[in-house]
Amino acid sequence: MCGIVGWLDYEQDLSGQKTIIQKMAQTLAPRGPDQEGAFISRHALLAHRRLIVVDPQGGLQPMSRSRGGNDYHLIYNGELYNTPQLRRELTALGHSFLGHSDTEVLLAAYMQWGADCMRRLDGIFAFAIWQEPAGILFLGRDRLGVKPLFFTRRGSSLFFASEIKALLAHPQIPAEVDREGLAELFALGPGRTPGCGVFRGIEELEPGHWLTMSHSGMRKERYWQLRSLPHQDDLPSTVEKVRYLLTDAVQRQLVSDMPLCTLLSGGLDSSVLSFIAAEALREKGQVLNTYSIDYKENQRFFQANSYQPQMDAAFVPLMVSQLGTKHHSVLIGNRELVAALEQAVRARDLPGMADIDASLYLFSCQIKKESTVALSGECADELFGGYPWFYRGASDTFPWYQKTEIRQKLLSAELKDKLNVKEYIAFRYRQALSQVPRLEGEAAPEARMRELFYLNLTRWMPVLLDRKDRMSMATGLEIRVPFCDHHLAEYVWNIPWEYKYHRRQPKGVLREAFAQMLPSQIVWRKNSPYPKTHHPVYCQLVQRKMLSILKDKTSPLLPLVDVNFVAELAAGDLSSFNQPWFGQLMSGPQLLAYLVQTEQWLREYKVSIL
Repeated sequence: MCGIVGWLDYEQDLSGQKTIIQKMAQTLAPRGPDQEGAFISRHALLAHRRLIVVDPQGGLQPMSRSRGGNDYHLIYNGELYNTPQLRRELTALGHSFLGHSDTEVLLAAYMQWGADCMRRLDGIFAFAIWQEPAGILFLGRDRLGVKPLFFTRRGSSLFFASEIKALLAHPQIPAEVDREGLAELFALGPGRTPGCGVFRGIEELEPGHWLTMSHSGMRKERYWQLRSLPHQDDLPSTVEKVRYLLTDAVQRQLVSDMPLCTLLSGGLDSSVLSFIAAEALREKGQVLNTYSIDYKENQRFFQANSYQPQMDAAFVPLMVSQLGTKHHSVLIGNRELVAALEQAVRARDLPGMADIDASLYLFSCQIKKESTVALSGECADELFGGYPWFYRGASDTFPWYQKTEIRQKLLSAELKDKLNVKEYIAFRYRQALSQVPRLEGEAAPEARMRELFYLNLTRWMPVLLDRKDRMSMATGLEIRVPFCDHHLAEYVWNIPWEYKYHRRQPKGVLREAFAQMLPSQIVWRKNSPYPKTHHPVYCQLVQRKMLSILKDKTSPLLPLVDVNFVAELAAGDLSSFNQPWFGQLMSGPQLLAYLVQTEQWLREYKVSIL
């Protein structure tokens, strides 16, 4: 993967601004540690940081080609999984290629089909193409938003980048947060409304969209969305189709000229992916590398609950034994986990999922020592219905926002007057429901399940995709997510809940699809989320950090929070605060850690509150 950044202005001569665009690109160096490049012209500047995965020499960027009197210049972050098919089609149309990189194929696809190329691309991507002399900038993002892309307009200039930090590196773009940004942080955080960049004036190009800028102005268009259709297949046919689509997705995503591995927790999703990958590599005479994560002394303090019923440790060896992989266990200490909260903020550019982010950053650091590409089972729960809120019933709101009252209690008196947490969540909830692709004539219970799946795919899943991208790319590791394959997503979207909850099991149709390939203990084990630490030392360290912040009269956090209420939390017994306030994993210690991250973010990013 890579990092991209650009600056467009039709009214200024930008050719003397190379230093600034290079400074912006330098902030993305962790995403692209292997190569850097820039394109400089009068009205457009493009810069690129490259992580080499395929074709080291043939994929150099920015990449430039000419056709029909036009020059095209590309910067690209992502992977195309249908490169061979596109190359054959484009070759038949008269295009020639110097190497075997997907970068070259992507550029040729745009030169041939323009914006229509987006519907032909199969992969995860965010890219920009500048066309001269027409003076047209084209930005495109993948269907499900696996790869990030942000933009902002300042005066006559348009800026865009893979991460917000690259935009903030420009002197014209201050780190400002207004009322909406505060609502995103304290009402929705660490979630975020699609399209919203939290910082004032910074937007996200939404998944499944493209954007063009020309002399006639800016235009944004949606090229892909889920379509609700009657499901025609019976259960056996559905099971077979799910198996085929997922196997195909994993096999296509194994392309890499660099070392590749899978993340293996011993849960259903990662075990399915690792099984498919191990089989494919075995046919080539190769052994799959797998990685799992745990925390020091975690077994000693783990207490099962409805959100995390089992530890993974007993299940990983079972899969390793069956698959014959070369396995690596990564053990995280609680002190290093707390220390990594800071790096997690820098990676995400926002306060995030606290230790859930920080642990993935540390995990990725260890994986990167031997691998450049990893496959993860992320997003299966959103697609197939693995979370408790699918089958236990959900209230009329986003089901991952529990304990909303504590979000309001956290706020200072001034901020309480400015924000109404419940109202903001309700507003964004109604907005999301208005976008659900309805199926005419669908019965009310099935229509409600469709709403719930839409909320998960478009409002919850992006939080996890952001986490996966930022934490891994901060270490120069590319993590791919085969469950986000759009062919699979389109098919599973219309599978009825009756099949998804087959045998009254979450993700029942997925379990059935691989029941003959995996040990029954894996196939039918209770769903368990990404492992988190249960060690009291982590909680104590976070409380200590929070109390230290509260004593610092210069802390930018203090005007935003109810200091007395936060002090009670930081000095009290958080073991009673065991119900999550966000998702499945973020309870008392994570709430304090989120505030610790918010303080660091306000201070380090020099955020101005408007």
